[in-house]
Amino acid sequence: MQQVDVHALAGQSRFNGFHGLVLFWCVLILIIDGYDLAVVGAALPSIMKDMGIDATSAGVMAGSALFGTMLGAIFLGSLADRIGRPRMTAVCVALFSLFTAGAGLTNDPISFSVMRFIAGLGIGGVLPIMTAQMGEFAPAKLRTRLVTMVFAGYSVGGILVALTAKQLIESHGWQSVFYVAGLPVLLIPFILKTMPESLSNLVKRGDQQELARLARKIAPERNLRADTVFVGSPADKVRSAPVRSLFEEGRGFSTVMIWMAFMTGLFMVYALNSWLTKLMAMAGYSLGSALNFVIVFNVGAIVGAIGGGLLSDKFNIKHVLVSFYVVGAISLTALAFTKSTELLFLMVFIVGASTLGTQLLAYAYAGDFYPPANRATGVGFASGVGRIGAIVAPVLIGWLVSLDLPMEQNFMAIAVAGVIGAVAVMLVNQSRADSTRVKQGGALAN
Repeated sequence: MQQVDVHALAGQSRFNGFHGLVLFWCVLILIIDGYDLAVVGAALPSIMKDMGIDATSAGVMAGSALFGTMLGAIFLGSLADRIGRPRMTAVCVALFSLFTAGAGLTNDPISFSVMRFIAGLGIGGVLPIMTAQMGEFAPAKLRTRLVTMVFAGYSVGGILVALTAKQLIESHGWQSVFYVAGLPVLLIPFILKTMPESLSNLVKRGDQQELARLARKIAPERNLRADTVFVGSPADKVRSAPVRSLFEEGRGFSTVMIWMAFMTGLFMVYALNSWLTKLMAMAGYSLGSALNFVIVFNVGAIVGAIGGGLLSDKFNIKHVLVSFYVVGAISLTALAFTKSTELLFLMVFIVGASTLGTQLLAYAYAGDFYPPANRATGVGFASGVGRIGAIVAPVLIGWLVSLDLPMEQNFMAIAVAGVIGAVAVMLVNQSRADSTRVKQGGALAN
């Protein structure tokens, strides 16, 4: 009888069509997720005018979805480790599609905020699931690169909002950009049919038939015998208390530092996601011009995420991530004092690469840090606790905007978070990371 560690098998495999299918679903779902999250920022000036609300109230409305994303990331991301990723992904897609569309039917701040809160549960829940899914099936040599490619899909969603918002809002009102978000619910049957189940879940269930089927797709070049028994890593046994396991084996302090890094990274991202269009409009740019900055911001994020993934596969991902946080803080400070429109576009590009790009890389880093059995839980809690920064950001910047302070101070307030994030990542103990364990030992068991 031959025993094979399925996680080691996936890590040592070569990229093929099966990996391409996993990548396709993860990227597509995050494109939709990115659209649903960015849609409020693009529509915010029109919503404020239509509902007659001030900047502070608008910040609270934008933050309502983010409170939902915090709970969704913690509870739905963790639940995926128990009931299965395809099913939980379908639930999340239904939540953020239907309730984002529902927000377009509202005409007051309270009902809008309720709809966005419920949509936020799905938006937050799907992020750790996609990170864990791609991280689990990806070949080890490409893992960081593929996970950051997945999160680049999130920025593509933001670009779609910026490309379509001006035309839709001007011709059909701000509600139209929300209605479009309901279409992805049609994908749910295909997700359930074609998305593979987590290897850790299959090991837990003892489903040797499905494990054998997936193993032959993951590594068709391997000659696996008919009597092969597929097993998981020792970490797969930590299922009775997955949350507690984030603090075991010397990972406790590092887990808290990862949470702190997520808080500061998400603070920068959501401060800009919610207010970049409005801040540029306040600086004298039209809606169309302000949305062009959003496009440049998200293109920068894609370049930053993919570039960071390439660098992380060649160098130490921790050092790359620290560098990104530092560049984010510096570029935000420089953005505050840039007056030339051409230079402003360049600085917004760099800010996108080093803030949203940094956060996308942070998801890959968290996925790299935790073992497969509780990877979705680890990333989910990091993302969920990190949403504290995301919730505070639009409200705090909205309050600063209401004070009519110089625009420079708004950007500098966001930059401080980058410095704190860099320090937090520096304090993570990389020797406790799952990737370090795999490099030190993880060969196939025979």
